[in-house]
Amino acid sequence: MHLHRFFIPPEWLQGEGVEITGPLTHQVRNVLRLKPGDRVILLDNSGWEYQVELGEMSRERVVGQILQKSLAESEPRTKITLYQSFLRGRAFESVLQKCTEVGVVAFVPVVAARCIISSLEDIGEKKVERWRRIILEAAEQSRRGRLPVLRSALLLRQAWQEASRGGLTIVPWEEAGSGMPAPKKNSLRSVLRGTQPIPFSINLFIGPEGGFTPQEVEQGQRYGGIPVTLGPRILRAETAGLVAAAAILYELGDME
Repeated sequence: MHLHRFFIPPEWLQGEGVEITGPLTHQVRNVLRLKPGDRVILLDNSGWEYQVELGEMSRERVVGQILQKSLAESEPRTKITLYQSFLRGRAFESVLQKCTEVGVVAFVPVVAARCIISSLEDIGEKKVERWRRIILEAAEQSRRGRLPVLRSALLLRQAWQEASRGGLTIVPWEEAGSGMPAPKKNSLRSVLRGTQPIPFSINLFIGPEGGFTPQEVEQGQRYGGIPVTLGPRILRAETAGLVAAAAILYELGDME
């Protein structure tokens, strides 16, 4: 039986009960038209999920009884942080949505040379709130056990520096290995299989439309980034992160 899933503030959980307030009350009562006796799954973003039977309902609140508490089993062992360069239109939002579905655990918006914006000041709070909402809805739909974190936007140099503090840094780049014989090219698979111990914390850098410049990739290499090829076909900027994240999770056994 499919149950609707909602992330909630942990303080809404009170012993064996729960009290839902705010906009979620309207969604439960008026949008989904759930009734007393219906069941939902509530998540407190700590890795636990709660099966709840709904009871008393009003405009201001919905009260429920916790029937079962269990650990969420949908989170990947491999922790991918996606450093995604800004994209045009709704493409950036599509990346947040689809990569949340596939299993990325954190997003860092990045300003690179070929981005449509050149300053962190161009990022308004309304836009950030919209991005958080997109991540929330995608996480609920895809049965995630934790909400991916949306971190503060960074200039590319800052992002390289941050990523160098831990984890394997991978940079899909259309020019990776250009002009080199196939065995010498850094494929994503060869890098993952050649890294010991097995990497379970990965920083994935994706460029904007037009990709990273050679100078930016060289800068990333100085901070430990490894340029890789995703194969002979050129992917759009909004596709590359999704494909790379899915391939990483598959290769490291997180899609079994």
